[in-house]
Amino acid sequence: MSILVDKNTRLVVQGITGREGSFHTEQMLAFGTNVVAGVTPGKGGQWFEDQSQKVPIFDSVQGAVEATGANVSIIFVPARFAVDAIYEATDAGIPLVVCLTEYIPILDMIAVRSYLDSKHTRLIGPNCPGLITPGQAKVGIIPGSIVKPGHVGVVSKSGTLTYEVVYALTERGIGQSTCVGIGGDPIQGTDFIDVLQMFEEDPETEQVILIGEIGGNAEEKAAAYIAQHMSKRVTAFIAGRTAPPGRRMGHAGAIVEGKSGTAESKIQALNQAGVQVADNPDNIVDLVVQ
Repeated sequence: MSILVDKNTRLVVQGITGREGSFHTEQMLAFGTNVVAGVTPGKGGQWFEDQSQKVPIFDSVQGAVEATGANVSIIFVPARFAVDAIYEATDAGIPLVVCLTEYIPILDMIAVRSYLDSKHTRLIGPNCPGLITPGQAKVGIIPGSIVKPGHVGVVSKSGTLTYEVVYALTERGIGQSTCVGIGGDPIQGTDFIDVLQMFEEDPETEQVILIGEIGGNAEEKAAAYIAQHMSKRVTAFIAGRTAPPGRRMGHAGAIVEGKSGTAESKIQALNQAGVQVADNPDNIVDLVVQ
């Protein structure tokens, strides 16, 4: 079993004919993901072709859903079009939308989040690497070559650290149930608590790795949830320990202002919840195998 995506996923790619959409559609098809449709307005009726595989292209998500039964969407469109793409997928009844686009304005995302809360659609992202269930489905840009089926769930704000930790797990012979990159933007569709709850309920996930970063209070909230609701072991890492106060870190712009959102406050909260926190990314797998 897995969370969010599996062999039954029927994926539609919004922006399938763009540079990023084309390249990563090829990667997802090569991994074995069931890509059933693409969407590019004005190119409906054409085909996306990759070696022996052909994916029909539609002018709208609604048309793709009606023709193919797509139940997950991934968005590869520029920031100025991404919000409309999320709304379109939501209005077409897609239950899970993954948006990799970065630089979506916060005010726009506040409106999107409010809209999603009134619908039955879950958003992963924006500004995230997507998710992957080893051996079943890859929806995003996490390299398929570094994963291995297994029983460790990974949830992370950082794309790069997700790759690094997953690769280290696989090198040590430790497989993953599902790896979820939730992104580091201030307004997200899905947060740590949402994913922790899914891992807790997934019988195939035996323990969880949480990768957070400085800024905000999502990690402190996750710690409170873990203390109250998680029976499975959680290991964590907080990125940005050495970032100077007031300076933005990384592409997501994580920042510590004053005494809030510091690595120390997050590590303390996680430790109090019974979570072992690694000193550096290389140390995470050592803690997992203890």
